[in-house]
Amino acid sequence: MIDTLVARADSCAVADPEDFHRDFLPRFIDAQRKYHSGDAEPNNALWSTRDPVSLFAARGLGGVGTEDVTKTFRLVASWFSALRSYELELLVSNVSGDLAYTVAFERYTASREGRPPAPTEPRATHVYRRENGHWKAVHRHADLLRPG
Repeated sequence: MIDTLVARADSCAVADPEDFHRDFLPRFIDAQRKYHSGDAEPNNALWSTRDPVSLFAARGLGGVGTEDVTKTFRLVASWFSALRSYELELLVSNVSGDLAYTVAFERYTASREGRPPAPTEPRATHVYRRENGHWKAVHRHADLLRPG
């Protein structure tokens, strides 16, 4: 009985904004670097496996539900290779309870679908949810400043 109460109290604990910014966000940014190098799995590991989950990607692809989102991430990551640089310029972020969001410019130079590496600059908004004490991404919406 005590273990159940402790587990319930842990799941209701207020999120620490520093935990999101200090621990989760750097891992999420590193996963984006790997994603743009062709490896979707570090990114997928930081996404919730509990619906609702959604994706509105910069080139019109997307999905709703963990299966669609994971499948889309794997497909798109397979197009990338030869990452030369990746930078995330965080414009705004906030944590409120068990929800957080980021708004950023992503700037990267990578090969896409075998073409020579080219710079790309999408604007991206992410929503995150804390589940069982761990932050997970639950939504991404991105669009390209300069379609490429």
